Amino acid sequence: SRVPSAAPRCSRRTRRVPIAYEAEPKPESSGSKWEPENWRQHLERIREMRRHRDAPVDEMGVDKCYDTNAPPQVMRYQVLLSLMLSSQTKDQVTSAAMLRLRQRGLTVDSILQMDDATLGQIIYPVGFWRNKVKYIKQTTAILKQQYGGDIPSTVEELVKLPGVGPKMAHLAMNIAWNSVSGIAVDTHVHRITNRLKWVKKETRYPEETRVALEDWLPRDLWREINWLLVGFGQQTCLPVNPRCKECLNQDLCPAAKRF
Repeated sequence: SRVPSAAPRCSRRTRRVPIAYEAEPKPESSGSKWEPENWRQHLERIREMRRHRDAPVDEMGVDKCYDTNAPPQVMRYQVLLSLMLSSQTKDQVTSAAMLRLRQRGLTVDSILQMDDATLGQIIYPVGFWRNKVKYIKQTTAILKQQYGGDIPSTVEELVKLPGVGPKMAHLAMNIAWNSVSGIAVDTHVHRITNRLKWVKKETRYPEETRVALEDWLPRDLWREINWLLVGFGQQTCLPVNPRCKECLNQDLCPAAKRF
């Protein structure tokens, strides 16, 4: 039987990229390892800009969406569900949808007993909500049948669930299982690390970015980097019209002069 570990603290087509599920620390080579220019200064300045913790991700992120009074197994399920809802959706919308679900009693059994139309009405207007109704029902049934109502405890198993991608899997490992399995790369992390040239060459997809970052970024920073860059991307390094004049990295950012 599966023994729960510590409780958590709180479709578009894309090119397929090989996923290294269980990231192991790479042995140190005798030569010098590539590192981006000025990355430590970039990081410290982003930490300074993020010190107030007042971005949407800080107040309504996935780690704020579950019921902290629920049993550990239920909390883990709620973490996974919030991650599934969060794709292509603003934190505010995901948080509101999760609150509505929790008001109905959010458990594996309650979702399985709920008809698709009702589930759709509750989670609307999250992005691609019709697809998410289907994925949530399929994944929840698998959790009930194969995992005793809990969620998988490895990235390899998590990404096999309908509607669960690598970013969600790594965040689920971090938040639900308190395990750092890899860097969670979403559109913010992907965009910002390319702008800062934290990758050797420009990457086109978040999964490529994850592989590139894990090749050089110290493992003790993997847990922090998603939260740090997502909030920075929500407030300063915006997708369109980034606020370069307000950014402490303006003089060091390779992309700043282009905007």
